[in-house]
Amino acid sequence: MEKSYSESYKAAGVDITAGYRSVELMKQYVSRTMNEHCIGGLGGFGGLFELDCTGIPHPVLISGTDGVGTKLRIAMIMNKHDTVGIDCVAMCVNDVICAGAKPLVFLDYIACGKNVPEKIAALVAGVAEGCVQAGAALVGGETAEMPGFYPEDEYDLAGFTVGVVDKSKILDNSTMVPGDVIIALPSSGVHSNGFSLVRKVFDLENDPDILFTKPAELEGRTLGEALLEPTKIYVKPVLAVLEKVSVRGISHITGGGFYENIPRSLKKGCCARIRKEDVRTPALFSILQQAGGIPERDMFNTFNMGVGMILTVPADQADLALEILHANGEPEAYRLGVIDEGEGVELC
Repeated sequence: MEKSYSESYKAAGVDITAGYRSVELMKQYVSRTMNEHCIGGLGGFGGLFELDCTGIPHPVLISGTDGVGTKLRIAMIMNKHDTVGIDCVAMCVNDVICAGAKPLVFLDYIACGKNVPEKIAALVAGVAEGCVQAGAALVGGETAEMPGFYPEDEYDLAGFTVGVVDKSKILDNSTMVPGDVIIALPSSGVHSNGFSLVRKVFDLENDPDILFTKPAELEGRTLGEALLEPTKIYVKPVLAVLEKVSVRGISHITGGGFYENIPRSLKKGCCARIRKEDVRTPALFSILQQAGGIPERDMFNTFNMGVGMILTVPADQADLALEILHANGEPEAYRLGVIDEGEGVELC
């Protein structure tokens, strides 16, 4: 690598030596995610992972991909890049867990106007932290320096995960019945959806300094810090529940809020009945609603409103599910609603 250098390519805006420096800086973070199934290290043309199917008679691979979206603009304004990688991982692994799958590997993709090794390493540090939280190995990735396409200080971040689940344990909602209990797993904030509306509400393109203000409702945090709070990763507590509870449906509450995401886990003929006063909504959402004059229905149809994921379980197993969640990193999980006859979501 020390002989790989192109003055002509650098003159065009691409410094390949910066790419090598980025890889060296990120190795310390990637190593945190490696386990006994990883073969080789960074630098190959593909990431190798030995699949152990012990105890999985009929393994099914499930994949998911997503990005962080325009939440990245908040990170760029605040010059804080070490948490959005967690969001990138969360948006992928929280999706595959909805099928009952355990995430195995993750890969990231970073496109930027200029490769600043320290910034790229900070992004990967966040990705690695997300992988540790999800129990997945960061087996590879790509950094693309694209001058003239992205401004020098801007970047995009996306990722891809592969998980595994036994075919007999894939969640399919076929056993869901009226009377089942809906359990809420609280969100850590806005997570990674709705940021185009967030940016419009606070007019961030014209008034970025508002991110450094401290609304009284946020108890000492700046608005930017609250908005940058990384998406919570629910993999480990949900897997713990799946071992002992007959979970009948899981929904990851992302863009589209309650109205679009909850129905994705419902059996035909079943509706989710939720009382609005039972939704534990953090102050940040009230700040958003008031600042933007956003109708209540739009809030529930855009944001997670404090609920990042829901599990639907049999009524006689709800207490057990909550006990497991409380013991596995979700101490604030609570009963949110019930399944009834009907269709979709009823917020009453």
